[in-house]
Amino acid sequence: MAERLSAEAHRQALGGLPGWTEVQGRDAIGKTFVFKDFNEAFGFMTRAALVAEKMDHHPEWRNVYKTVEVVLSTHDAGGVTALDIELAKAMNAIAKLTPG
Repeated sequence: MAERLSAEAHRQALGGLPGWTEVQGRDAIGKTFVFKDFNEAFGFMTRAALVAEKMDHHPEWRNVYKTVEVVLSTHDAGGVTALDIELAKAMNAIAKLTPG
């Protein structure tokens, strides 16, 4: 099982994740991705889902038209772990590759 990050490690990791912020009221990080249209948003989600499945670490997310809201937290650890940081980095990289 992944270990929950210390407050300092959490802060440092978040500093290296453009656009990601603390989720109010819980030990989680979140980001809203906005794409050109639904097709691009869904393409991002599909690519991110493949990465998440390989990691066996799945996001909480919501899609409305061209917007994808993501929340990451490792439920078994009760908060943010290295898995969440790794998936957030991967999502940022995927978003950069998404046309638009």
